[in-house]
Amino acid sequence: MRSDGKVAVVSGGGAGIGKACVLRFVEEGARVVIGDMSVADGEATRALVEQAGGEAIYVEGNVVNESDCHAWASAALDAWGRIDMLVANAGARVGGSILDATEEDWEIIVNVNLRGVAYCCKAALPAMIEQQSGSIVMISSANATVGRSGMPLYDATKAGVVSLARSLAVAHGEDNIRANAVLPGYTITDFHERNAAKGGTTPEEMRERTKGYALLGAAAEPHQLAAAVYFLASDDASNITGQGLLVDGGLSVTSGA
Repeated sequence: MRSDGKVAVVSGGGAGIGKACVLRFVEEGARVVIGDMSVADGEATRALVEQAGGEAIYVEGNVVNESDCHAWASAALDAWGRIDMLVANAGARVGGSILDATEEDWEIIVNVNLRGVAYCCKAALPAMIEQQSGSIVMISSANATVGRSGMPLYDATKAGVVSLARSLAVAHGEDNIRANAVLPGYTITDFHERNAAKGGTTPEEMRERTKGYALLGAAAEPHQLAAAVYFLASDDASNITGQGLLVDGGLSVTSGA
C-alpha cells in the first residue's frame, strides 16, 4: 500500500467521485476524513471503508461554511496528527443561460464550487506548511477548457478552480506542497443516477445513452477519476504541481464535441 500511514481529507466524500476517491485512498493504505453534508451518504461510505478493513471518519459539514472545512481538518489532526492529502471535491451545479441567472444562482455556485474549494485549502494548508509536505487535488471540469452552452455559471467556477490550483502551487512550492486539479469529462455519478431514476431511467440505460461520447466512446466511471486523483495526490506525482489533468475521454481534443 503506497500511502500506508498517510492521512487524507476528502470533501464531498460521501458519493460520486468523492466516494470513489475515499475508497481508492483507503485501498492504498491512507486514513481518510470524509466530509459531506449528507449524513446518509457519509455514513454509508464510512461503512464501506470499515468493511474493507480501512480507517475513516465521517464528519458532517458543508463547504460553504468555513468552520465546517476547519472541522474536517481538525478531525484529521485530532485522530492522526497530520494531513498529507486534500481532495477538494464537493461541488454544485446550476444550469441555464446567463441571461436567466439570478443573484441566488451566482451565490450558490460561487460559494460551493470556488469559495468552498478555497475554504478546504485554507483549512488544510497550515498543517501541511508545518509538516513541510502535502498534496492538494481540486476537482474542476473539462468544460473549464471546452466551451458549451447551458452551463456558463458552473463552467466559469470550474475554470477558477484551475487558476486557484496554479496560484497555490506557486505560493507553496517552497513549503514542499503541491497543488493540482483534475478536469473530468462526463462522469456517471450517484447524482446522475439518482436524477435519472426519478424519470424511470436505469443506470444501464444511462450508460447506453453515453455510447459514442468523446473519443473513447463512453462516459467515465467515478473510479477512473479516483485513479487520476490518487496519482496526483500520491508520491508518484512528486514532481507535478500547478497542473490541470484532463480525464475526459478525449473530449478536449475533439472539435465540435
